[in-house]
Amino acid sequence: MAGFLLRYPSPEWPRRTVMLSTQRSLATAQLGRNSFEEIFESRTPLREAALESFRRRNAVLDGIFYDIGKVTQEEARETAPWLAREGAILIVPPSGAGSLKLCNTVEDFANAGGADVRILAVAGVGSSALGAAAFARNVADAFGVSAAAVVSGYGLADLLTEALGGWFWFGTLNRLRHQFEELDDVSRALNRPETLSPPTSPLELGRVSLDTRTVMALLGDDRFSFSLVTGHSKGNLVISEALYELKEQPAIEQTIPDDRFWIVTVSAAVAMPPRYKKIIDVMGTIDGFGALNSTPGISIEKPCPFCWHHTNTDLPFHLPVTKVFSELRVERTIAI
Repeated sequence: MAGFLLRYPSPEWPRRTVMLSTQRSLATAQLGRNSFEEIFESRTPLREAALESFRRRNAVLDGIFYDIGKVTQEEARETAPWLAREGAILIVPPSGAGSLKLCNTVEDFANAGGADVRILAVAGVGSSALGAAAFARNVADAFGVSAAAVVSGYGLADLLTEALGGWFWFGTLNRLRHQFEELDDVSRALNRPETLSPPTSPLELGRVSLDTRTVMALLGDDRFSFSLVTGHSKGNLVISEALYELKEQPAIEQTIPDDRFWIVTVSAAVAMPPRYKKIIDVMGTIDGFGALNSTPGISIEKPCPFCWHHTNTDLPFHLPVTKVFSELRVERTIAI
């Protein structure tokens, strides 16, 4: 009788199936990473070798923080070589509506139909392209349209500040990270010069990370018109920095109407420039990590009961991103 029962799905079968999907996506991405031969033959083998283990580790962490089971094996395989390509852009359709597209530059994004994309999402916690795609898909599923995801990535600047404890406590040590961005720029230019697409401005780019530059370029480009800009964890800090840097460029910022887009922060309430009024802060009620990394004094408009910092729907106490945005779509009449 026991053997007979084992042949039939248990009540936990759907949950186990989802977990299997998460593991498959992660395994596919890991297997698609650079081989030692590819690392050795790259233009900057020392840089690639130094970062490879951290890139693989961050993809594993994405399996905890993000709903990577929503990323298909084919998509995981496609994004694998770019697990830590900071500043890359993904166009992520809703589940079942086709495969994601990867764009190395803002021009690639425009040529891939970026003008029709209304949602911009930035994942955090040192996330890889896998985590960025998963977060964007959760948001895309809530609205039934494609979302653009900017990859936070992982570079030498992150490696150096992480040694000082800055990977989690990003609110304090992120500024120190910018002091090493010039080193990252040099190494990137040697390795993949075509991926660098900083905005043309008198800005001191050495103190602005590549993911922030990409968000700046997307928001300041009149070819694109986003209705929703959202981030998770450190992704909110990237958005904040991009908006504050744009504030220093009035000629560009003035082209962005105050009410053009909603800003929704998830799992870290970070201050935004005062001119932006349509802001919603979302936080789990047991997310002490997110609270510690939030700007003091910001009220949480959308508390999520018994939710922690992660968004993986297969794990307990997750923050259900798709459900939250579906509710906000109705409660705040967010039109995309």
